[in-house]
Amino acid sequence: MEQDKTSRIESNTRTKEMSRQADASQCGGVVVEFQSNDIRDARANRTRNIPGSALIYLKGPKFLIYVSGALSMWGDRMWHFAISVFLIELYGRNLLLTAVFGLVVAGSVLLLGALIGDWVDRNPRNKVAHASLFIQNISVTVCSIVLMLVFSYKQRIEQIWDGWLTVVCYTVVIVLADVANLASTALTIAIQRDWIVVITGYNRGHLAGMNATMRRIDQVTNILAPLAVGQVMTLASNVVGCGFILGWNLVSLIVEFFFLSRVYRIVPALSVKPPVMEVDQVYLPSLERTMPQGEDNAAEPQPLTEGNCNTSLHIKEITNLPLCFRRFRWLMSTCKDGWRAYYRQPVFLAGMGLAFLYTTVLGFDCITTGYAYTQGISGSLLSLLMGVSALTGLMGTVMFTRLRKSYGLVNTGVISSCLHLGCLLLCVCSVFAPGSPMDLSLLMPYINSSTELGGMTSQRQKHTYPLRGSSNQPLLPDRSSIHWTNNTVLFDNVPSDTAPESYVSIILLFLGVITARIGLWSFDLTVTQLLQENICESERGVVNGVQSSMNYLMDLLHFIMVISAPQPHHFGILVIISVLFITTGHTMYFLYAHKVKRKRRHCT
Repeated sequence: MEQDKTSRIESNTRTKEMSRQADASQCGGVVVEFQSNDIRDARANRTRNIPGSALIYLKGPKFLIYVSGALSMWGDRMWHFAISVFLIELYGRNLLLTAVFGLVVAGSVLLLGALIGDWVDRNPRNKVAHASLFIQNISVTVCSIVLMLVFSYKQRIEQIWDGWLTVVCYTVVIVLADVANLASTALTIAIQRDWIVVITGYNRGHLAGMNATMRRIDQVTNILAPLAVGQVMTLASNVVGCGFILGWNLVSLIVEFFFLSRVYRIVPALSVKPPVMEVDQVYLPSLERTMPQGEDNAAEPQPLTEGNCNTSLHIKEITNLPLCFRRFRWLMSTCKDGWRAYYRQPVFLAGMGLAFLYTTVLGFDCITTGYAYTQGISGSLLSLLMGVSALTGLMGTVMFTRLRKSYGLVNTGVISSCLHLGCLLLCVCSVFAPGSPMDLSLLMPYINSSTELGGMTSQRQKHTYPLRGSSNQPLLPDRSSIHWTNNTVLFDNVPSDTAPESYVSIILLFLGVITARIGLWSFDLTVTQLLQENICESERGVVNGVQSSMNYLMDLLHFIMVISAPQPHHFGILVIISVLFITTGHTMYFLYAHKVKRKRRHCT
């Protein structure tokens, strides 16, 4: 009886789907082959009647992807935290190596994102996943060995080659860490942007559920993994911390390799991959439609013209170039084609909107936490606030699944954007609230400061929490007095008898940052699924690679902002600029949503 009911539901759903496809074809639209929620619910009811469904789930591809993703994310979070600490310790508690490492990582993904994505598209899924996994874990393992040797024999190494061997070791560490990050980017694109779509059978509901679950795992590991490795480094030593990371990566490599191989075997669709279409092939149909039709034109040979001669000579010149130059030309052409492919996507505005959200200081990074210390917030309280922010991020993933099911994916993005912007208004209010060190004269650089204005400025700067007896300290002072714990800056010599006159500003700031994460992560999941659903399967890698490049580019801008305005009384300006960038990003998404709704109304 239950099976007959399920069969009737699926039959009616297929009938509706066929009529929807017919309507879409009449409108000239493109039908995306994603299963509806009715089929999903019917099959879910059938699965519940099978004994031992829990065991089947544990052996299924979803659970294996979750475990593999959790191991990978845990290792990434531990490594990203530890490498920053190691570089600070190696260079005499100085920022230089950390800054160079951050610049190299961001610049490499910015330049090579399209190439990484193109490599993901052009190769079989299992080879891409295995190669990325192997390169990432082996790079981290070798880097950990080098760090252990440097920490153990640092004084001897500094005496060899007049200290140049130390520079070589630093270079090797940064290069290996950068290679590991590039491999991690490729693995993320392959698994979270491609494999998941195929595993869910192009079912929108299942896809949203897997995306939300992966993001929840990422949120939890972002808090727990740095704490775990930080405790090991604190209770033991940096050498033991390197050994712990080394062992974790070797074990994780074996487990992830086995799990991904099993997923590839039990999901036959993963072995089927469409050929990559070149950009010229995509534009060829439109060019053919513009050419005059007729048998005479088709049969008539093209006359020999100066343009044809120039083209043939150009091709001949390319083939005569040395191999290295041809290779470089191909790489540049691949990058250009990747950015062109990204630009012509229907979800281009949504992806750009997500990238603009990376240009912000309103997050729990070292910049915001450094500012919080100048305002009298203790390390223990900041750790508690970070835990609360993780909970609100999890709430955002839950809200995403509920909103998507009730209002649809595009409307979910609109609601999430409004919630995100509304919460960030609290951060704008904190700039002008009591207790803010914001110097209003900075907004009027061409007006000479009067005596009265100078008095106001000095009065407002009393709210700044001094670090070394100076009211003009940067957000991140010399690292000689800093310990790093889970992206949090802990100062040793902060005077305990000094406190700001009012905590209203800092309370509003963190209240806005914490509550905004609900809308932020819901919006992030919305754009992620839009990219998964609307990008051609043969271009998923290259488009998501360019998206990663855009994210890193906008992230670099926010560091440039901080370098340009490093003082605590500049932070209010950084908050306002951040909100402007975020508003621009959400405006781009609103334009995308308007285009989608207008297109739907036109088709109906």
